[in-house]
Amino acid sequence: MKEQNRKVVIELNNVKRDFVVGSEIVHALRGVSFKIYEGEFVTIMGTSGSGKSTLLNQLGCLDTPTSGEYYLDGVSVRTMSKKQRAKLRNLKIGFVFQNYNLLAKTTSVENVELPLMYNSKFNATMRKEAAIKALESVGLGDRLYHKSNQMSGGQMQRVAIARALVNNPAVILADEATGNLDTRTSFEMLVLFQKLYREGHTIIFVTHNPEISKYSSRTIVLRDGKIRSDEENNNILSAEEGLAALPVQNDD
Repeated sequence: MKEQNRKVVIELNNVKRDFVVGSEIVHALRGVSFKIYEGEFVTIMGTSGSGKSTLLNQLGCLDTPTSGEYYLDGVSVRTMSKKQRAKLRNLKIGFVFQNYNLLAKTTSVENVELPLMYNSKFNATMRKEAAIKALESVGLGDRLYHKSNQMSGGQMQRVAIARALVNNPAVILADEATGNLDTRTSFEMLVLFQKLYREGHTIIFVTHNPEISKYSSRTIVLRDGKIRSDEENNNILSAEEGLAALPVQNDD
């Protein structure tokens, strides 16, 4: 890896995060350091209690370190106010959640437009055009005006991915994004994430499922608040081939 020629999108330098629980201090992160480069597809794995959720909150600018530094696209996050972090988060991070987090009773287009409501560069017409383009890019050009209750879990997750993409963020941060989906739909989502990776998007996929790491370019494993391993994947499996190998489902 020619690191000197690659743009650093995320950098953590000895990040620690402590929580006071009653009379105890819980050391959730114990000096975490790594860089994520533009165009990587990184899986962050860890079991319950590993510090994975705490790290996710750091990466997503939802929380700040007790000590250490976090840089997002070259900007130091630790000393920011909540308002400053919210602005940076909206511009730089596209979130994809396990539970989709779509607004009920609103169309796909309206859901995807949402991050652009806070972007002064977009007027109403531009927002709609960008939302439609994002939905078409995830294969939902025929579901633009469907509401959540008219779509499958896989379709709702595609809407969530389109919403994450619409602002052209520095990084897509996926939290257990296949956790609520069946095997076939999970593979369909992995096909989409691999497509985004090939297009040059930077993806961080936080999961407890070790299978996901076979389809990403790099895997970071957390245990007890520390990085246990950080390895590149030199044999990335094809999600398309995995999907094609699944048994055909018979519709009842």
